[in-house]
Amino acid sequence: MDMIPLVKPYLPPEEKLMDRLKNILYSGYISEGEAVYAFEDELAKLIGNPYCLSVNAGTAALHIALMLIGAGKGDEVISTALTAEPTNTTIALTGAKVVFADVDIHTGLIDPESIESLINEKTKAIMIVHYAGMVCDMDNINLISKKYNVPVIEDAAHAFMSKYNGAFIGNNSAYTCFSFQAIKHLTTIDGGLLCLKNEEEYNRAKKLRWFGLDKKIPRLQNNIIEAGYKYHMNNVNATVGLVQLECLADNVQKYVENGKYYDGALENVQGLSLIPYYNNTEPSYWLYTIKVERRDDFIRKLAENGIAASPLHLRSDRHAVFASRRTLSNLDVFYKAFVHIPCGWWLTKEEREKIVQVIKKGW
Repeated sequence: MDMIPLVKPYLPPEEKLMDRLKNILYSGYISEGEAVYAFEDELAKLIGNPYCLSVNAGTAALHIALMLIGAGKGDEVISTALTAEPTNTTIALTGAKVVFADVDIHTGLIDPESIESLINEKTKAIMIVHYAGMVCDMDNINLISKKYNVPVIEDAAHAFMSKYNGAFIGNNSAYTCFSFQAIKHLTTIDGGLLCLKNEEEYNRAKKLRWFGLDKKIPRLQNNIIEAGYKYHMNNVNATVGLVQLECLADNVQKYVENGKYYDGALENVQGLSLIPYYNNTEPSYWLYTIKVERRDDFIRKLAENGIAASPLHLRSDRHAVFASRRTLSNLDVFYKAFVHIPCGWWLTKEEREKIVQVIKKGW
C-alpha cells in the first residue's frame, strides 16, 4: 500500500522546466545574475514589498536579519521552541542567548504575554515563527514591539502566501524570512528570501550576502567595510524559482482548499481539537495541524491505512546546545497532543476524504 505523504516536493512538468534550465546552465553565467534579479522582482511584485532579497537558504535570511539588528554576545533573542532547528541555531551562531517564550496553549504559536514577560535591557529582538503556515498573533506582537522598541523577525519558512491584515506575509515586520527548501510551498531546490522595510537596510543586506562586496562597483574597485558571507542565490536556482512561480497560485490554492476542507470536516470529532486562527490572519496550510488524544495511537491508526502523520519537529529546548531550563507549561501540554496530517498540492479529493473517514472511525 502506497503511503499518502505528509510532505512532497513540487517541480513543474519537464517540458516547462528543462529547456529553461538547459539555457541557463550553458549560458556562461550560472552564479548570481539576471535570473536572480528577475526572480527577486517577481517575488517583490507578488508579495507587495520592493525590498526582497534572495539568498541561498532560509537560514541565511535569518542570519542576515540578525546581523542587521546587531545581535551578538551579551544579547538575548526571545524565540519559540516549537520550530525547525535553524530558527534557534542561527541565533546561537551570533553569540546571542536564545530565551524561549511559551506558546499559546490553543495554537502552539508564540504567546505575546510570555514574550512581554521576558523583555529586558538585553533583549535584542523577538523571533516569531508562523508555524505550519499559521500566522502568529501579530496584532499583539506588533504592540509589544512598538511599546518596547524591540524589532521582530518573522520566520515565515512555513508561511509563504499566508496573510496578515489582508496582505501577504512579508509586509509587516522589519524582517521577514522565507525558505524555498525542497518541501516548501515554493522550492528552488534550496534557497530563501529576506523581506525588509527600508532601502538602507536592503542595500546593506545585499553586501552582507556577498562577502561585503558591492555588486554595483567593479571587483577591483571595491572596499569591504563590513565582512559578509557567501549567501547569494545563483541563476540556476533562480530559474527553477521563476518557473515555479508560474505554477504557484494553483499549488498554494490546493493547500488552502484542503485545509479549509479539514476545517469543516473535522469539526466535532471526538478526541480531536482544531487549531483556531488569530484575528486578521489567513493561513496557507503548509501543514495541517490538529490536537489529538493518544497521539501515538492516532499516528499508528493512520499509518495502518496508508496515511502519514507526524509532529515533525523536536522542540528546540530539548537540544543541549540551548541549555534551557525554563518551564514552558503550555508547550508541555500542546507538544504532547499536536500532529500534522497531509494537506498539500498532491492530495486528491478522494484521499482527503479517506483521511477524514479514517479519523472519524476513531483510533
